[in-house]
Amino acid sequence: MKCFKAVILVQLFLVSVLLAGEGGLTDEVTKQIQSSFKMDAETKAMYNALTNNDIKELALNRKLLWQHNEKFSKEIDKVGSVTNQKRSGRCWIFASVNTLRPFVIKKNDMKDFEFSQNYLAFWDKMEKANTFLERIIEFRGRGLMDRELMIFLNMPIPDGGYWENARDLIKKYGVVPKDVMPETQSSSNSGLMNKTISHKLRADAARLRKMHEKGKKVKYLRKAKEKMLAETYRMLVLNLGEPVSEFQWRFADPNDKLSELKSYTPKSFYDEFVGLDLDEYVNIFNDTLHEYGGHYTIKLSRNVYDGHDITFANVEIDTIKRIAMASIDANVPVLFAADVGYDQDGKFGIMADDLFDYESIYKVDLTMSKADRAQYRNSIRGHGMVFIGVDVVDGRPTKWKVENSWGDERGSKGYWTLYDEWFDMHIYNIIAKKEFVPAEVLKIYEKPVVELPVWDPMLDMYR
Repeated sequence: MKCFKAVILVQLFLVSVLLAGEGGLTDEVTKQIQSSFKMDAETKAMYNALTNNDIKELALNRKLLWQHNEKFSKEIDKVGSVTNQKRSGRCWIFASVNTLRPFVIKKNDMKDFEFSQNYLAFWDKMEKANTFLERIIEFRGRGLMDRELMIFLNMPIPDGGYWENARDLIKKYGVVPKDVMPETQSSSNSGLMNKTISHKLRADAARLRKMHEKGKKVKYLRKAKEKMLAETYRMLVLNLGEPVSEFQWRFADPNDKLSELKSYTPKSFYDEFVGLDLDEYVNIFNDTLHEYGGHYTIKLSRNVYDGHDITFANVEIDTIKRIAMASIDANVPVLFAADVGYDQDGKFGIMADDLFDYESIYKVDLTMSKADRAQYRNSIRGHGMVFIGVDVVDGRPTKWKVENSWGDERGSKGYWTLYDEWFDMHIYNIIAKKEFVPAEVLKIYEKPVVELPVWDPMLDMYR
């Protein structure tokens, strides 16, 4: 009997070993793969081309490039000079204020104008630091492997954000002209600053959790948080400069005549020079992962702790196009977010479907639906830009003019032509004024809101 049991145990062990090895890249599988590869004349030519040239240059669709033009039936005027976010992830700030800029230039008869993105970025960092530490206090009883807590620990103070974040900042802190709080090395190249402040905030998080473990009350933790935020403020001032609370400013008209020098606060400046009601703008998505006609919000997506999470109405892509066209026709620019990791070229300033033909080079099928690209994390709405023109033929848009924030040395002197097929696949949302939004879409915001988790594909947490 003992021998029989021993045999059974040996057999079970052998079966478990065999099962554990299933799925591995065995010598047999490797040999089969290698034998299937043939270095024929065509493959050899492609091998030589790829190993000696830029892949994008080889994949560039020359036929599409030859057919390309930059003619638009409607363009917004007085958009101002091209802006440059440089090596930072502040596209959402640039796009948000660039959406307001044509109105400011026209309303005040200015020669040119640019908001201080650095001013808003400063307060965004402070708000993110407060939100991070407040979440640490809020989640103090959770384990460190908690999914929501891990997302905050992963990126305590990133550059990125969205329209709702910009709206909260502007309403709370106002705005200032760029020459009142100009760019610095760290605002334009934010990586090391972010890393250093993130290190400090994670250290603060560890201290707050240890205080909790020792039985300290929330009131005590929040008092400690205030000291931590004061230290963060000092670090930000040393990197970005100290934000103004009052300033004197004047501007030049198209004839270079200077206006009267006057004093402003950031809020009074907004009221006088902008004055738009930011609550009149709504967020409209084409989210192929969720039901159209739904009203959604993304949990924990706010930068300002007492601000607003991303909230949107979900509609079909053609509805978004009609809204954007109506806005541009009324000379009102449209902020939008897209995935610029596909089929866009900074040399020519083109965003077009099949601009690069990698399938022909590698002889593979790269087809994915828009939903699959988002669901499998192959696509993110990682960049914010502004529509300032559209070319309409027979009532349908064929291409769109885009104001980017990558400087005038990229694209077509800072602008991109976005073809309509690219719009379908890579654009996820627009921010539009309610006056251009159909009544049936506005009614979506009256529906009960469905909360999506912070790890939903529509929130780019690695921004």
